[in-house]
Amino acid sequence: MNPLIVETIGTGAALCSCASFVPQLVKLLREREAEALSLRMYALTVTAFVLWSSYGVMLKSWPLVLSNLTCLALSTAILLLTLRYRG
Repeated sequence: MNPLIVETIGTGAALCSCASFVPQLVKLLREREAEALSLRMYALTVTAFVLWSSYGVMLKSWPLVLSNLTCLALSTAILLLTLRYRG
């Protein structure tokens, strides 16, 4: 397969994954309310990104590492804000 197509698809997937957390993070920061969010879901998501980042390091796939570390940071922020804003 054409490497440019592979890289384009990978970049698009990474950007979508990272961007998907931004609206939730912004909403949490604006509203300071997190009752509707699932702590278990974000705990599992954070764990998954730790594992994906570790996997990327083992493969020496820096695009995989960087995209997953970015998602890890965003999902960790959401998890911590959820804990903070819970009633």
